[in-house]
Amino acid sequence: MTTKESSRRQMMTETPVPQLITRLAVPTIISMLVTAFYNSADTYFVGKISTEATAAVGLVFSVMAIIQALGFFCGHGSGNYLSRMLGAGNKKEANEMASTGFAISIILGCTVVVLGNIFIDKLALWIGATPTTMEDTMAYMRVILIGAPLMMGQFVINNQLRFQGSAVYAMIGLMCGAVINVVLDPLLILVFDMGVTGAGIATVSGQLISFIVLLIGSNKGENIHLHIRNVHINLHYIVEIINGGAPSLFRQGLAAASTLLLNKYAGHYGGDAAIAGMSIVSRVMMAMVSALIGFGQGYQPVCSYNYGAGLKNRVKEGFYFCVKWGTIVLAAFAVLSIIFAPEIVGWFRDDPQVIEVGKVALRCQAAVMPLMATTIICNMMLQSIGKGFKASITSSARNGICFIPMILILPAFFGITGVEITQTVADVLSMLITLPIAWSELKKL
Repeated sequence: MTTKESSRRQMMTETPVPQLITRLAVPTIISMLVTAFYNSADTYFVGKISTEATAAVGLVFSVMAIIQALGFFCGHGSGNYLSRMLGAGNKKEANEMASTGFAISIILGCTVVVLGNIFIDKLALWIGATPTTMEDTMAYMRVILIGAPLMMGQFVINNQLRFQGSAVYAMIGLMCGAVINVVLDPLLILVFDMGVTGAGIATVSGQLISFIVLLIGSNKGENIHLHIRNVHINLHYIVEIINGGAPSLFRQGLAAASTLLLNKYAGHYGGDAAIAGMSIVSRVMMAMVSALIGFGQGYQPVCSYNYGAGLKNRVKEGFYFCVKWGTIVLAAFAVLSIIFAPEIVGWFRDDPQVIEVGKVALRCQAAVMPLMATTIICNMMLQSIGKGFKASITSSARNGICFIPMILILPAFFGITGVEITQTVADVLSMLITLPIAWSELKKL
């Protein structure tokens, strides 16, 4: 073991848990907030064009969620495993997993580009495009699809760096891409009048810069270096990626499905204004919850590394630390969201119909937002210690097991109000599913 590796092991296994999580979480929180900010930038600047353009970007968000799902599948699957291997002192398998996970993500990304462009007309209809939003939906989606390999690749490298304890490198990579995106958005959309196509180009340009910077960062210092000779696409590594990445695939994939259904029912009961309003609320909620996810991502390498090293008390201590402070922070966000809901939605799109739908949905979702601290950290803990089946159930709860039945039932009885409250009901139900499953593993620790 080299001096640098020994130093990293000492940091991960001996630093007081609250201090270590905080140190690793600060850059990941910044990364998540920055990512949420530049994801919202498209919605904000497109909102200056029209309600239909805002709705179109919201519709394509479900396609982006699918791309993200595949990226997180490879990133979390390979990252969890390599972190446990580093904790156990097996650097050879950690090296091979890093390169293999990255290679698989690029292959999947290229597949999405080809299939997405072949079936783009059908895909636009499938995600809920209406005659008034079809042109903008296809224009935005064409550009987003081109960036699929870059998006997936950057998710993989970002997560692998985090699981090695190199959260600062991950943060720098994402921030560079965010700056490019935020600068290009107003320039291409408003100055050069490129509309939603400009928004897509700005997003993909940011992803390209993030990809390059993260790739450079992965080859710095004691980080695992990606190399083609370490790519081994065999059954062993595929199974481990599935075990560690399936929960992320279910979580993100079902997020795409729930977004698709939400847009369809919002459009059916409230038209383009309802789609725009619900899309804005989804972006706002994502931005606030991203702080918690960043905090949890600071816990994940501590969890997986110490679990691999046999230090299970540190895994448990970190869990309770994150749940406590995550709940407190989300409660503060919830209060602000409930009070200023109309102003928050109106900031994105100053349309009375959009605001009317958005403010109700935002207040309802904010009311139960503190519960998400427990559900998200429980899921991250289960995933990080390699409990893939249990983690897959808990990750599927919010956007799948609970959301899908509710979006099919509630609007039928309550119309647009049913659409607005669906996520709120799903969040409460998912808490009831997740807590007992996580508790069964916490008792063993």
